[in-house]
Amino acid sequence: MYTQQLANLICLRIAEGESLREIVKTEGMPERATIYEWLLNKPDFADQYTRAREEQADTLADEIIAIADEQPEIIPVLDKRTGELIEHKLDNAFLQWQKNRIDARKWTAMKLKPKKYGERVALAGDAESPIKVEAEVQAEALLGALLKNTELKKQADD
Repeated sequence: MYTQQLANLICLRIAEGESLREIVKTEGMPERATIYEWLLNKPDFADQYTRAREEQADTLADEIIAIADEQPEIIPVLDKRTGELIEHKLDNAFLQWQKNRIDARKWTAMKLKPKKYGERVALAGDAESPIKVEAEVQAEALLGALLKNTELKKQADD
């Protein structure tokens, strides 16, 4: 059953970075289909949910910084004969895992809040030099080339 208190809790948890998949697993939470129904039938909830998803992008951005700042795991490399320490090296599996975690959050943040976290592609001119797009179609020349190609293929087949 929909209540504003339940809607607030769901949106708070989303804004804090929790997935809807995890939220609906919690005892007392409605099923995912119910939440989707609320999104369709309750405009106030839909607006609140949209804002929570945008806030989730900011939470993910904060998590990216925290992950990037984590100390990588260091593996001691020992001499097989003596057991003495030769060197320390970074755990490549750990580094790849961290990279995947960052990339997943980055991609999600870009989709949730594209104006802030999306790739910026700008084509702009200025008042003195505006961007102009000009296209010239040479239909007659293209048609002639196609006909010539067709004739050559026909001659080759004969």
